[in-house]
Formats: sequence, C-alpha cells, structure tokens
Amino acid sequence: MKKYNFNAGPSMLPREVIENTAKQILNFNDSGLSLMEISHRAKDFQPVIDESVALIKELLDVPQGYSVIFLGGGASLQFTQVPCNLLHTKAAYLNTGVWAKKAMKEAKLYGEVLELASSEDKNYTYIPKDWTCPADIDYLHVTTNNTIYGTETRFDYDVPVLMVGDMSSDIFSREVDVAKYQCIYAGAQKNLAMAGVTVIIIKDDVLNKMTRPVPTMLNYFTHVDKGSMFNTPPVVPIYSALENLRWIKKNGGVKAMDKLAKQRAELLYGEIDRNKLFRGTVEEADRSLMNICFVMQDEYAELEKEFFDFATSKGMVGIKGHRSVGGFRASCYNAQTIEGVEALVSCMKEFEANH
Repeated sequence: MKKYNFNAGPSMLPREVIENTAKQILNFNDSGLSLMEISHRAKDFQPVIDESVALIKELLDVPQGYSVIFLGGGASLQFTQVPCNLLHTKAAYLNTGVWAKKAMKEAKLYGEVLELASSEDKNYTYIPKDWTCPADIDYLHVTTNNTIYGTETRFDYDVPVLMVGDMSSDIFSREVDVAKYQCIYAGAQKNLAMAGVTVIIIKDDVLNKMTRPVPTMLNYFTHVDKGSMFNTPPVVPIYSALENLRWIKKNGGVKAMDKLAKQRAELLYGEIDRNKLFRGTVEEADRSLMNICFVMQDEYAELEKEFFDFATSKGMVGIKGHRSVGGFRASCYNAQTIEGVEALVSCMKEFEANH
C-alpha cells in the first residue's frame, strides 16, 4: 500500500532528494568515503556549502549585503540568538502561536519586549490585524507560518523597521522581500531538508554591533566570518538541503512552489468546506497553505478516532492534529504531491459516504 506523508516535521522530502543523499552517504563524490565520515573541511565539501548558499540567494532573490550561514540548534536556538545579537533596548513581537510565545520569552532576557498583538484569546485561530508597529524598536519579530494552529501570513508586512522572520515551515514556498528583514531563520526539517540544520539569512550591517558581551558561539559574526565553519557543521543535513534546493530550482523555483501550494490547499480546503463531517479550525482569511488543520463537526465528534483509523488504513501518515488543537492536520510542504492530497480527499469522501 502506498503511503502518503502528511507529518508536520520532520516532514517528507522529494524522493530524488532522499535517493541522491543516500548515494552520497554510501560514497561521497566518488571519494570512497561516506558523507557521514568526511571532514567538513575536506576540499570536496566546501563546494556543497558554496552551492547551497548561492542557490538560497538565487531562489529567494537575496539582495547584496546579506550573508547566509548554516547552524545547529533549530529555530529554538534562534529564539535566543536573535535577541542576543539584535536586541539593544526594545523589540516587538506578534504573538501568533506557541513558537512566537517561546521566542518572546527568550527575548525578555536581553531587553524590553512589546507584545504588539496576540491571537491567544482564541487559541491562535487567526492572525492579529489591528496593530501599529512603533518606529523606536530594534526589530519586529514575526512567525510567518504557525504549524500547530494552521495560520499563515503569505506576505511581508510594511512596517517602519526591519523585521526578523521565523520562516521555519514556509521558507521557499513563496517569494519573500528579503530587504524588509534584518534576519530570516528557518529550521530545515519542514520545507528544506532533513532535521539537524538551521538556515540564517542575516543583514551584514547589523553584525557585531552589540555593546554588551556576546558569547562567541552565539555571535552571528563568528559564523559569517568563518563561512559556517567555525565549528563542525551538520554535514549530512546541509547536503540534503543542497539536493532539495536543486530540486526546487529544477521544478520552477519559489513561484512554482507557491502555485502548487495554492493548488493543494484549494483541493483540501474545498473538501473540508464541502464535507458535512468536517470543518476548518481557523479563520478563512488566515488559513495556512502549509499546515491544513480541521476537526469533525461537533455532531460527529465521536467519529474522530474512527476516521483517523480509517485514513491510516488507506495509507495516510501523520494526519493527527497537535495535542493542543486536536482533530487533524495535513502538512502540505513543497514535497507534498497533488496525488497525495487527492488521496486524502478521496478518503474523506469515502468516509462521508459510509456515514
């Protein structure tokens, strides 16, 4: 039986990315050594870093004056590293979910944090809209896609300051105006690569400007200056990112990824809205194209486990919703196919017909 992977993260990757990475794990660049055992300073590996950086800059149209680095620690480390490097006195955060709230908590260790707006009052089922960004802050932090709740902002705000963007789960799924940000970070295990590497795009003129001491390993300048080689980088995840970046470019770049994301979402949200058994969980205007969340209608709530078991028997993997929301979540990152979404829609239709 064919499996369809809807896991929220670590998530599915294109099959050719997995296969090409596996080949290099067995024999990297015909060296007779595994990618898992080569030195990160080997002459054969530096081109992997160089091409990955070049592709990120090309695919996102990164302007001059920005650097790209690869670090460990996931987005969670960036919750601390961003304010450590960039928060001089005061920063503002949009509280749109658990991850934004965690980022705010860490930022308070370094300076004043303004909660500019929050959707916590309705369990983060919408993106706040009635807010004004002050001009006297060091940055505005936004989480562009909220994996747990299924909300997303697929545009870049016009504000009087440069932003910081946590794009862990929607990077490379749409065009981004990088010039509006002083820093963009993304844990790779959603839409870019296997788990274990974080991509940071940082504006060069904000580097090394902090007056207080910054630990060497937390200082962005340390890693920019050494080309992500200050300490041992996660070699295999970076290589898998390279293969995925090549795949994105070969398949039309972020414009094509955006088009596919909209097609997948139209199919699945269309069925959620049509099917008498299900309903979406977030305001329609703020629905994520990456993480599509839905629950049983109240009158059919007792069928939740039965539908989960039914869908699982049909090959649907990872559709259980986050414990704080319940219901179901179908993650539709770049690698998700139209075929996979159609299979889930057919499953929902068949379950409806049976009841």
